[in-house]
Amino acid sequence: MEERLVTDEVFEEEVSVEGSVRPQSFAQYIGQHKVKQNLQVFIEAARLRQETLDHVLLHGPPGLGKTTLAAIISSEMNGELRTTAGPAIERAGDLAAILTGLQPGDVLFIDEIHRLPRVVEEVLYSAMEDFCLDIMIGKGESARSVRLDLPPFTLVGATTRAGALSAPLRDRFGVLSRLEYYQEEDLIQILQRSASILEANLDDDAADEMAKRSRGTPRIANRLLRRVRDFAQVRGDGQITLSIAKEALELLQVDAKGLDAIDHKVLETMIGMYRGGPVGLETLAASIGEEPSTLEEVYEPYLMQIGFLERTPRGRQVTYAAYSHLNLEVPE
Repeated sequence: MEERLVTDEVFEEEVSVEGSVRPQSFAQYIGQHKVKQNLQVFIEAARLRQETLDHVLLHGPPGLGKTTLAAIISSEMNGELRTTAGPAIERAGDLAAILTGLQPGDVLFIDEIHRLPRVVEEVLYSAMEDFCLDIMIGKGESARSVRLDLPPFTLVGATTRAGALSAPLRDRFGVLSRLEYYQEEDLIQILQRSASILEANLDDDAADEMAKRSRGTPRIANRLLRRVRDFAQVRGDGQITLSIAKEALELLQVDAKGLDAIDHKVLETMIGMYRGGPVGLETLAASIGEEPSTLEEVYEPYLMQIGFLERTPRGRQVTYAAYSHLNLEVPE
């Protein structure tokens, strides 16, 4: 199996031709103030003791900066970043190959760590606690266990489903940090910084409008900026004004609350087919042609955050606020 291991030099997944907008240091990282402040303290303390940083678990909805923080942690600790993903590590041998290739002080980033197979997860326990690896050699009566020492390293795990992690794995992380949706003022700063890097002329009003429609998520804000910039170049003079931003966002089917076509489909299907719910996740996913995991991890968190959707013991249910937003009457 080809290992999904790369250094931070090729870490950016959504690279624009003008250069990466991913922050490279805490000074450039905007938002998540409590998480950032705590990590800075823990990193400084580890450096003063000349130790590796405790293992870090970053959890929260997608697109909030977990991957970026992993890269910043490795930079601040002066270590090399190695990154992989839970689904890519299928066997214990795959993990052993990764761990034995680490150097002292390296940071190993495992995205979607909740998707690690249980047999792989169990191998990780001793690596995290004692920096060693127990490997079984041979089979049957001739089988024997060999212990390999590992260099001290920091594991940074990222997950959108912290509850899906087993208790033994979760308890081995010394630092647990939850990333929250961003405030509009932080998103405006992110948009302005990204526009500067992309050499795009962004008006303050346009930045404010895009921030409101970014679902509290920097990844979405940067994606909208790139697409609105395209409209500004093709249909305007290159300046991203409020009118251009509104026109582009309307054509992109992103409404004033940041809901896109799939969000509308979720709500309208629940209202039209199930009278607003309650409806089960599997049933809803089948009705709109999406994977249940996609609904649960990508769309539901924001709809619940803004109060348009709620979970009940009998299933998902649309709220009065969603009816109001869609200009629909609440059924009696």
